[in-house]
Amino acid sequence: MSEPRPTAPAGAVVGTTVTHRRYVSHAEAHYGGSLLDGAYVLGLFGDVATEMCLRTDGDEGLLAGYSSIAFKAPVKAGDVVEVTATVTRVGTRSRTLDLRAYVCCRATPEVSESAGCVLDPPLLVVEAVADVVVPPAR
Repeated sequence: MSEPRPTAPAGAVVGTTVTHRRYVSHAEAHYGGSLLDGAYVLGLFGDVATEMCLRTDGDEGLLAGYSSIAFKAPVKAGDVVEVTATVTRVGTRSRTLDLRAYVCCRATPEVSESAGCVLDPPLLVVEAVADVVVPPAR
């Protein structure tokens, strides 16, 4: 079996989207009721923004700041969270990303310790707008 070959960065284009999903472990719970702190989702936003920069510019880039963050609903241990970054603006070295986090599945401990359900539609829990900066083109 051969090693995968690296491909050239695609270049930043408005509308490019990257999505990650993650199961939220019970070890991540920070507050009563198995609630997580908001910083957990911001960390996921950093991860998806990093992949976006790698795919579009061939560099991890730097998440320079958020122009808005809105926490819409709680994230709980046992959730499956989906985070998405979409490029909405492309500058010379900066890109603006629309970031959204949804809960796709949620634990249902009232049914049993290991029960859960799919949320249809997924529940929007956090939305944000962020700017990333990448090095100059080589």
